[in-house]
Amino acid sequence: MSNGDGGGRNDLRMPDDDEVFAEVVEMLGANRVKVRCADGNERTARIPGRMQKRVWIREDDIVLVEPWDWQDEKADISWRYEKSEAEQLREEGHLQ
Repeated sequence: MSNGDGGGRNDLRMPDDDEVFAEVVEMLGANRVKVRCADGNERTARIPGRMQKRVWIREDDIVLVEPWDWQDEKADISWRYEKSEAEQLREEGHLQ
């Protein structure tokens, strides 16, 4: 392993204009989770059907959410980062 030369850096998916980083703080059941978003808001986020059986989401996971236009306290999860990707996001200053 080399360190300092940027080796091993992955190009990670970054938020689109209508997406924000969020951390899963609580599992609510019924495909819903409570997330704390990078903009300081807590929202109830929905795990969409296309992710339900393929992507396991747990507390403390870093995800991308897309807040609803018509109900700002709710959002849809659009992406989940692996632990190593979340660490990289923190190191690069994208997350607090």
